[in-house]
Amino acid sequence: MQSPEKKVRKRMPNNKNQADWRFKVLVSVFTNLRHIINAPTAYFLALGIHKINNMMIHFKYYHLREKILFLPFFFISTLVATVTSHAQITTSSFQIPKLWEYSAPLIAPEQRELEPSRAQKDPSVVFFDGKWHVFMTVKLEGRSAIEYCSFDKWDEANSSKRTILKVSSSDYYCAPQVFYFRPHKKWYLIYQMGVPDANKMWVAYSTTIDISSPDSWTRAMPILDGGARDPREVGGLDYWIICDDQRAYLFLTNLNGKMWRLWAPLEDFPRGFHDCELALEADIFEASHTYKLKGMNKYLTIIEEDGQRYYKAYTADRLDGEWTPIKDTAEQPFAGWNNVRPASDVEPWTDNISHGELIRNGYDETLMVDPGELQLIFQGMLEKDKSGIGYGQYQWRIGMLSPIQF
Repeated sequence: MQSPEKKVRKRMPNNKNQADWRFKVLVSVFTNLRHIINAPTAYFLALGIHKINNMMIHFKYYHLREKILFLPFFFISTLVATVTSHAQITTSSFQIPKLWEYSAPLIAPEQRELEPSRAQKDPSVVFFDGKWHVFMTVKLEGRSAIEYCSFDKWDEANSSKRTILKVSSSDYYCAPQVFYFRPHKKWYLIYQMGVPDANKMWVAYSTTIDISSPDSWTRAMPILDGGARDPREVGGLDYWIICDDQRAYLFLTNLNGKMWRLWAPLEDFPRGFHDCELALEADIFEASHTYKLKGMNKYLTIIEEDGQRYYKAYTADRLDGEWTPIKDTAEQPFAGWNNVRPASDVEPWTDNISHGELIRNGYDETLMVDPGELQLIFQGMLEKDKSGIGYGQYQWRIGMLSPIQF
């Protein structure tokens, strides 16, 4: 009678079949892993599993070895499939609206006795403590400044109290961005400011601990002052700051198809910006605004194009990464005259979608937006109303875009 050991040996596949089986499984694992981790890591992981398999070839009972070898392959394949599936779902879940509707004008120039306004521009918006807080450029006679208002509901915006911030004696301080910087437990207002005899505009900032008190903001201080140690290659405009876990990034445009990027260690903010580098070169103009997409390892930048104004969109996996266009033509814009229309009860008042901000899913320095609930606060006007006047005379008003079709 044959021993059980000899019976088992007869059922064992030959060495060539073993090698083929191991090779096919490892190739499958490697092929899947390379979509999640880098190729060298995946290769060495597969090689390690293969060596373990070779060491186990000396197990006395093949059926036991076969079961033990199956477990790591099963675990890794399941893990790869799960992570790959999740990555595919996460990537595909972000969609640019195919069609937007715009509201009636929400904030218009205010006709008042003291310093009447000609245009309301460049809105930056946060929702905090049950109120909307809006900071915007106001065009006054002979100067541009930052104006503030707050309200409970958007239909109260135009009638809410306006306050011009007294943060500078310059006749040009505008294009604000507001956020709460958690490490300092302070609100920061970032803006551009003209300074006599400076080669570049200041990247200026003010702070407060009470966003609802417009008189509490500190006087303007420079993040970058345009001096000899200023690392900017060009002065640029429309300064924009966003932070990740380690760095604060400063983005700017300069009206000639380039978006620039500087960064500082988070602990050095608002100082320490250096390494000015070209982040994007394309048919872009100004007002680049960058956000973290909620639930995704991805960032979104929207940038305005010149002429009849519209917004383009780009994404990147990292703030210091490469920006990829996703909607960057007038025919297929992020938001422009080809994919916006007035809401059903609104008379047409704009075919320009200019310098706007996405409504955030929070108010801190990470600038997170929910890709499933995009809304854009923007400045608008009709193209025909630009005829015969200079840019400084345009009568911009502020409205809201809401998506109606994805």
